[in-house]
Amino acid sequence: MLKQRVITASILAVLVVWAVLKLPVTGFGAALLLMILPAAWEWARLAQLVETRARLLYVGGILALILALWPLHAAVAGGLMSLGVLGWCVLCGWLWSYSRHPQRRDAPALIGAVGAVVLVLTWVALLGLRKQGQPDSGHYVLFLLLLIWGADVGAYFAGRRWGQRRLAPAISPGKTWEGVAGAAAMTLLLAVAGLLALPIGARWPLFLALCVVTAGFSIVGDLFESMLKRQCGVKDSGTLLPGHGGVLDRVDSLTAAAPVFLAGLYWMDMPA
Repeated sequence: MLKQRVITASILAVLVVWAVLKLPVTGFGAALLLMILPAAWEWARLAQLVETRARLLYVGGILALILALWPLHAAVAGGLMSLGVLGWCVLCGWLWSYSRHPQRRDAPALIGAVGAVVLVLTWVALLGLRKQGQPDSGHYVLFLLLLIWGADVGAYFAGRRWGQRRLAPAISPGKTWEGVAGAAAMTLLLAVAGLLALPIGARWPLFLALCVVTAGFSIVGDLFESMLKRQCGVKDSGTLLPGHGGVLDRVDSLTAAAPVFLAGLYWMDMPA
C-alpha cells in the first residue's frame, strides 16, 4: 500500500507541476476538468446518486456550469470568491452542528447542490490564481498547492508525535488540535518562503495572515468531505488513485482553500 501511495503521489506531483507551470491559461483551465469532473462523479456517490445515468447527468451539469462561466470568468470571479468564502463559513456551522448530532443524515439533494457549487468555485478559483501575477505564471497556484501539502504534512507528523486532544472526534477521530498547531507552524514557514518568491511587498503581514486562514479552511474542506463519507458509510470517495482512494480524497482541502486564498488576494489588491 505504501509503495502504491508513493508511486501515485510522485506521478501526480510531476503532472501537476508541469500543468501549472507549462500550460497556457486556457490549457490549464481545460486540464482542471480532469480533476473536477472525476471529483464530481465521486461527489454524486456521496449524494446517493447510485445509477450511472444519474451520476453522468450530475457530472454533465457541473461541466455545463463551468463552460457557461468560462467566458465570464474575469467579470464574475471576484464576486464568486466572496460568496465562496461566505459559503465555507456556513459549512463550518454545518460541521459544528453535525459534530453535536452525528446520527443525523442530511438530504442527498442538499449534498448534491452543495457539491456542484463547491466544485465549480474550485475551478473558478484555480483558474483565477493561474491568471494572478505575471503573464503565463503559475506561481500562485503552485504556492497554494505547496501550502496545502505542507500544512497536511505538518499536521500529520505533529499529530502522530504529540496528538492527544481530538479536533472533531465525531467526524474524523484521527485529527487533533496538536496536528492543527503543526499545520499552522508549517504554514508560517512556507508563507515566509512565499514572501521571497511572490511580489507581496509591504502587504506581507496580510499575506502571512491569509496563508494561515487558508490553511485553516483547508482543514475545514477535509473535515467536510469526511463528514459526507461518514454519512454515506464509505471510507474513500472512490478508487481511481491507487493507494490514495478517490480524486475527491486528494482535493478536498483544495476545494475550500482555493476560493479563500484567491479572495484574500483580491481583497489585498494583489497584481492581476
